[in-house]
Amino acid sequence: MYRLLEPTLMNHRLRLFIVSCGCLLSLLSPTLGRAEAPSDSVHTLREVVVTARTLSRDVIPAQSLTGRDLQRLSAVSVADALRFFAGIQIKDYGGVGGLKTVNIRSMGSQHVGVFYDGLQLGNAQNGQIDLGRFSLDNMESVSVYNGQKSSILQPAKNSASASALYMTTRRPSFEGAKQDNLKVSLKAGSFSTLNPSVLWEHRLSRSVDLSVSSEYMYTTGRYRFRYRKKDGYDTTAIRHNGDVRALRAEVGLFGRIAEGDWKAKAYLYNSQRGYPGAFVREEPGKFRHEDRQWDNNFLLQGSLRKAFSPRYTALFSAKYAFDYLHYLSDPRLDVTTMYVNNHYYQQEGYFSSAHDLTLTEAGHLALSSDIQWNTLRADLYNFAYPTRLSVLTALATDWSLGGLKAQASLLHTYIHDWAKTLDQVAPSKQEWTPTIVLSYKPFPTVVDLSLRGFYKRIFRMPTFNDLYYTFIGNKYLRPEYTTQYDLGLVYTKDWGQGIFRHLELQVDGYLNYVDDKIIAMPTSNQFQWTMVNLGHVRIRGVDVSLESALKLGAFTTSARLTYTYQRAQDLTDPSDSYYGDQIPYIPWHSGSAILAFAWRGWDINYSFIYTGERYNASANIRENHVQPWYTHDLSLSKSVKLYDKTFRLAAEVNNLLNQQYEVVRSYPMPGTSVKLKLEWLL
Repeated sequence: MYRLLEPTLMNHRLRLFIVSCGCLLSLLSPTLGRAEAPSDSVHTLREVVVTARTLSRDVIPAQSLTGRDLQRLSAVSVADALRFFAGIQIKDYGGVGGLKTVNIRSMGSQHVGVFYDGLQLGNAQNGQIDLGRFSLDNMESVSVYNGQKSSILQPAKNSASASALYMTTRRPSFEGAKQDNLKVSLKAGSFSTLNPSVLWEHRLSRSVDLSVSSEYMYTTGRYRFRYRKKDGYDTTAIRHNGDVRALRAEVGLFGRIAEGDWKAKAYLYNSQRGYPGAFVREEPGKFRHEDRQWDNNFLLQGSLRKAFSPRYTALFSAKYAFDYLHYLSDPRLDVTTMYVNNHYYQQEGYFSSAHDLTLTEAGHLALSSDIQWNTLRADLYNFAYPTRLSVLTALATDWSLGGLKAQASLLHTYIHDWAKTLDQVAPSKQEWTPTIVLSYKPFPTVVDLSLRGFYKRIFRMPTFNDLYYTFIGNKYLRPEYTTQYDLGLVYTKDWGQGIFRHLELQVDGYLNYVDDKIIAMPTSNQFQWTMVNLGHVRIRGVDVSLESALKLGAFTTSARLTYTYQRAQDLTDPSDSYYGDQIPYIPWHSGSAILAFAWRGWDINYSFIYTGERYNASANIRENHVQPWYTHDLSLSKSVKLYDKTFRLAAEVNNLLNQQYEVVRSYPMPGTSVKLKLEWLL
């Protein structure tokens, strides 16, 4: 039960991974063979290194953290980095191995599209992506878009969610005549954490690069915490069954062709973890929570972008994914639980074709079509064995006239499901959803100030669990709709010289509605629940982001500050006692700060996160009140160059003041922890 790999399945997964990597190379071998032939095209793409600022100036509100900023953060996973964005709540179930999902502007985690190197990660079973399994070791940038990404040349899926998270891995870049880059790192710290990783980049030819990345994570997840009793705090408990053993491996190919580029990637993730469960405050130690989970995730994806003429560009994308989950709850280890030993198998096939036509110098028209296929298999009683076909078509346009920029899109979605028997299948669904975006610079020659706003109507389909889970699924569920309104401004000032180098301010006010929210409700039998459309939420808020940079001789400093105010009200039923109350786990006030200092190879990074008071249940009463919490993190690193090799040593302290807090009720977070990191760059 405690083996890292389930041998039969893992051996098959490993063989499939190796064969897939070989297929990638063989399929691309004609390209590799032709790569050495000289090209006289003046339009051949050069190697480009992108260095984006922390805040993005896209038409649609966006926030980003890139290479060095991510490296300096005292963060382990993508979920940790997202805490520093305005308008975001991370639902964290505790520790390194706990489930971590993202909620943007209080619309729910299932309304967030999560994209990995441009293609959406799918989970048709429950619609949630565990961001705790995505490391920052090979991550080039992490970006969050409210509404959708500003580009109109993109797959239709990129427009099919209320907000979007983009994770972009590192693309190989070589200096001069170098043919190889090698980075070896080792991280170790509290809770017996051991995290080695390796990244190798190789230039196969003048137009094709190879990237190989691998990482292993081990931690016991055991940490001391304080729990609240009626008479105060008592430091007696230790979190257990939070161990994680995880292995990640990626192989990527990146190519440049005349008037375009392509990329392909194979991804494998294997883990086993314990779920520590909820800590019962009144009787600590009564529940042992020995649940275990095994995951195997395999992904093969690629994309090709090419300009066929000055007026026409196309983007083609494809993906295959296989996900396996094994969940075990054994009453022989935990007498309070029921026996559960379930296995789930998901498959996804996806293809997208997007086309951009330049109408005039000021206007573009884009058409994209996606087709997606999902299946779910499980060893549950009377399981429906659902299969889903999704067809999405998006028509988009953007126009520029002086200081005015406008974008508009219309998305059509068609969903058809199959099930084991006809009486189990949900009816087919189709929806039309619009998006309108405006941006205006009132004084373009005087000040770099942009006013912007957008409107978006979108929905999320009920998941396989919502529709088909044994006993509680409801095949007649309607989609869950969101309506978004946003008004904001961006002010930027670059001095170029002197002490003050850069200043950027973003302010956005928004109003969101969530309708037909899917929730679980008891039937006439209180012991049997079912999923129903019953919910209406109104969210009003303000996001503020400020970035600045200064330079004085060899000393440089930068700062990033964020603040969010949200009023998220449950307006479902006026007869409810909690009608108009703040929805659970959404604070009225939250914010973060990052201060970075650099001097002659030394880097100091301080970060601060604040989450204000909130409630852990629908009723805003004293028993459900949760106190504010805040954490301080500090990191110090030094880079040294010896014989054309760079060594970097870093020390990190998380939760510097040992703050005792819970993001989710009864799931205590770690106190003070330390980590040492050694990197070797060749």
